[in-house]
Amino acid sequence: MGRKALILVEGGPWGCGLLYVQAAQRLGLHPIILSADPTCYDYLAVEKIQTMRVDTSNLDALILECSRIRAIYDIAGIVGKSAAYATVGKLCRHFDLPGPNPASIEQCQDKFTQHQLLAEAGVPMPAYRLAANARDVESSAAEIGLPVILKPSVGSGGSIGVRLCRNLDDIAEYTTHLLGEKHLWRSSPSILVEEFAQGPHYTVEIMGNEVIGIGTCDFGPPPHFVYRQFTLPALLSDEESNCIAEVSLSCLRALGLGWGPTGIEFRWTKDGPVVIEVNPRLHGTPAPQLVQLAYGVDLITEHIKLVIGDECDLRKRRSHTAAARFLVAERDGALDWIGGDSQAAAVSGVAEAKFYVKPNTPIVRKGDYRDCIGHVIAASPTHAQTEAILQHAVDLIDWSITPFPTPDE
Repeated sequence: MGRKALILVEGGPWGCGLLYVQAAQRLGLHPIILSADPTCYDYLAVEKIQTMRVDTSNLDALILECSRIRAIYDIAGIVGKSAAYATVGKLCRHFDLPGPNPASIEQCQDKFTQHQLLAEAGVPMPAYRLAANARDVESSAAEIGLPVILKPSVGSGGSIGVRLCRNLDDIAEYTTHLLGEKHLWRSSPSILVEEFAQGPHYTVEIMGNEVIGIGTCDFGPPPHFVYRQFTLPALLSDEESNCIAEVSLSCLRALGLGWGPTGIEFRWTKDGPVVIEVNPRLHGTPAPQLVQLAYGVDLITEHIKLVIGDECDLRKRRSHTAAARFLVAERDGALDWIGGDSQAAAVSGVAEAKFYVKPNTPIVRKGDYRDCIGHVIAASPTHAQTEAILQHAVDLIDWSITPFPTPDE
């Protein structure tokens, strides 16, 4: 049999493709990317990764391509991007490889179905309704009570399409946006109308049935939910941590999850923890980096080991605080210059300072994670020290954006 290969459908899990490629190589595996458009992954050419163009939405096409690969390589395992994760589960079953339950993934990716299953299991949830048109949205909001959150019932995360609406004008405007041509739907348009659960936002990182860590997430000003900072671990009492962990495991049971990685989002309200969303995947970068810096657990490597049928090791080797601060564009326009990353990276305790954009890039804000133009990651033994390191490093970074000319100009 040939060399062992790891198949990554659409570059691997969300935002972590390069990290999966590098982890696979460290494990002695040959990474192969299957993608409908390999040009959208800029790291492929630099890393010289074997890539094959295939319609990744077509299970039969993927089976055919994997069968061709299997004639040359021993396929050790298959992983994939969140949008293709149910298909990855079906591929794994076809080739008798370890993988997620595709039925559980599919029902989890439909937010309304997910909410129903969680509510039926007694998991604390915000009030919610499913709406197919503007009238349904307005009546659902009236039943729930303002303010409400509007979001597509099916989506890929990163706060894409999520908006806080405080009044009827907000609702009418954003419903028109979602149901119009501005939002790209993968299926028939439907909107989840959700009670705005108010309180601190927490994220839970799980592998299998084990809670690895609970972090906190800060957003920019509403009505958007643009990430500003992730910190791990969150400053919680033992009682609060145990409560969130217990509810998290209830989510796994309700949704038929428990194999591989899961990310869960909570709000801690006046009534305690409320589940916002369960993602049957790792939270995207930089969450895996924070887990490794805080606890010494490499979730990506351990996930790959699970995928190829090896035992994973989730033992924590340290107890530090790790945090990522996102650099967010303050206006639309042309990015004239951006700098200070090398100075920020040189600060003791900084693990990474990274820009996502280059000068002369047009900046058009979307109101979601795509507004972030870079990040800085830092870690230290204490929460206060990590926060100080992060602030010092971020203060060394600056950029300039020239607004786009107005029609009159």
